[in-house]
Amino acid sequence: QVPRWNTISVSGYHIREAGATALQELAFTLRDGIEYVQYGVDAGLPVERFVPRISFFFNAHSDFFEEIAKYRAARALWATIMQERFGTADERSLKLRFHAQTAGVSLTAQQPYNNVVRTALQALAAVIGGANSLHTNSLDEALALPTREAALLALRTQQVIAHESGLTDVVDPFGGSYFLERMTVDLQEEAREYFAAIDRFGGMVEAIEEGYPQREIAESAYKFQQAVELGEQTIIGVNEHTQQSGVDIPILQIDDRVEERQVAEVQKLRERRDSSLVEQVLDELRFAAVGNENVMPLLLKAVRAYSTVGEMCDALRGVWGEYEETPSV
Repeated sequence: QVPRWNTISVSGYHIREAGATALQELAFTLRDGIEYVQYGVDAGLPVERFVPRISFFFNAHSDFFEEIAKYRAARALWATIMQERFGTADERSLKLRFHAQTAGVSLTAQQPYNNVVRTALQALAAVIGGANSLHTNSLDEALALPTREAALLALRTQQVIAHESGLTDVVDPFGGSYFLERMTVDLQEEAREYFAAIDRFGGMVEAIEEGYPQREIAESAYKFQQAVELGEQTIIGVNEHTQQSGVDIPILQIDDRVEERQVAEVQKLRERRDSSLVEQVLDELRFAAVGNENVMPLLLKAVRAYSTVGEMCDALRGVWGEYEETPSV
């Protein structure tokens, strides 16, 4: 069994990267979390048994104070939601554990060394906001996968914050600030309005099927890009303080032989494993997926038989199909 299995990391990162506002990232991510908890409760699981193993994944964007308020609002809202909607007083179920990653969408190919500063400020906001873990993007990720040197500098950014800034010695350093407290409360109230709108659809799944969050995000993305194009939103090096000449930086080049080696390794695996056992466990996985049986034990069984991730996904895809978004404007 897997008693300490982290059941899911509820991600808002991709929501923000698609163009959502901080409010929308907060509201849609937490409402996704509510949906997962409700499905667990409906399946007969006590909240205290699985909710403490749920974690969240947020974006760390460039509006410094808004990001701090977003994280503070998320933590307060989740505790309240667990109490109000699910009636739990379990301390571990009330805690919102979250990982933060700096905003990939904020990185620019123009003047890429500016990205070091962006990443540092975004990481700082995440730490002040209470992130449990952190990923800092590299300066060259608008151009390619990061070089070793760029990735190391991103790591050192975290380490300077952790060990030289003193921030890790203080809990909620902006607590009591009128500005931050007001912004935190406002975000909570506005997120609840989104919750109510989604509840009127019948839940997050139904809202997605109707295209509601997609339309909200698309509208925000359009408005942001329009503001950049009109010069109302400043992006240093892009529409303000630009340079005619580009900045040359080292770019990571991936050797095609890496893919060839991996394909060869998978082929060797398939030759030496018990193919009949693999087919058997994949059939068991398909059968379980048809009903309501817990597929986790069968996924572990398939892994132990050396099934590949692709084969397991294909087995489930053959039963459940593949999601195709209905276009909406």
